[in-house]
Amino acid sequence: MNMPGGQTKRWVPYLFIAPFLITFCTFMVYPLVQSLLLSLQQTSGPQHSRFVGAGNFRYLASDPLFWKAMRNTSIFAAGSVFIQLPISLSLGLLLNRRDIKGRAFWRLILFSPSLVGLVFVAMIFALIFEKNTGLLNVWLHQVSNGAFDLEFAWLELYIMPALIIAAVWMYAGFNMVYFLAALQNVSRDLIEAAMVDGAGPWSRFRHITLPAIRPVASFVVLLSLIGSFQLFELPWVLLNRSPGPNNGGLTVVMYLFQQGFEQGDLGYASAVGWAMALVLFCFAVLQRQVAKREDKVS
Repeated sequence: MNMPGGQTKRWVPYLFIAPFLITFCTFMVYPLVQSLLLSLQQTSGPQHSRFVGAGNFRYLASDPLFWKAMRNTSIFAAGSVFIQLPISLSLGLLLNRRDIKGRAFWRLILFSPSLVGLVFVAMIFALIFEKNTGLLNVWLHQVSNGAFDLEFAWLELYIMPALIIAAVWMYAGFNMVYFLAALQNVSRDLIEAAMVDGAGPWSRFRHITLPAIRPVASFVVLLSLIGSFQLFELPWVLLNRSPGPNNGGLTVVMYLFQQGFEQGDLGYASAVGWAMALVLFCFAVLQRQVAKREDKVS
């Protein structure tokens, strides 16, 4: 029996969005629900589990290793926001100037580190910071005429600075592209009018350039925070598949990996993942509120 024409037309839109809904529910909704249920269980491998309710989250709140990982990750995130992004913005401002020769070449050179993988970057900086034969130690030893000790262990004493330096080398040029795209949309007429009125470079940047690029800057900050809290490959390879001395390179995702795949407690690992998701959600809400407040002021 044929359906009336009106009812048939009513089902047509659902047929078009059905592939997306099936894919979204299969690979997003179902895993999220299963992960939430798993976070309420204590597991010992994939076959043995028992329901503990909020026990994983209560233990998480008093777990010193988790807070150590959160502290390390927060330091790395702060380095990304307060060191890496100002460098990216400075590079964008520099290469946005029309009097710079070979701008396309320098943009490519600065962007190119982001084309290689994190594992490759970690291997490069492992060679740089290595004891005895590391490039940094050898160079400092030669510059100081032998006064600098070749045995100096950078990756034991300064793990987080080493990770931040490696991340800056890789991502400064990548974020520079976002700032360049925003800077090229800043009104030249406003800048030239401000120059005629006698405004200096800092005044032009503060009152014209910065408000114009603020939406992109907010997006880049949020993107950097999310990427920072997902840090895993860089310290894992750089520190030879370990968190380093005194867990100095332990990150939240590394701790999740250790608990879930090395200790076999997938339930506790899921609780760690949901705690990290909550932190990122709070960052997103805070960034949204700040953006709304700035829009009202402007």
